[in-house]
Amino acid sequence: MNECIEFGKISSRGQVAIPQDIRRQMGLSDGEKIVFFLDGSNLLIKKASELSWAQITRPLRSSTKNIKEAKVNQLIHKMRKNARSTGH
Repeated sequence: MNECIEFGKISSRGQVAIPQDIRRQMGLSDGEKIVFFLDGSNLLIKKASELSWAQITRPLRSSTKNIKEAKVNQLIHKMRKNARSTGH
């Protein structure tokens, strides 16, 4: 894979377009799931299909020891609802 550096910008709705060259190199297509990881000031985006459930949920497991896979969607919706109600 070639090194590729591109600039983008965030829309008012928080959306970011992944540049065409990067999408092509990563083999990303319309509707494909991706996962965002935040490590300090670095944002990493990975194809969800390349990651196991254990890798995706590792940050959640480290912060909440008793989380169950079936509860993840409920927790995400609850957190989003709380964020919307507080404006964050």
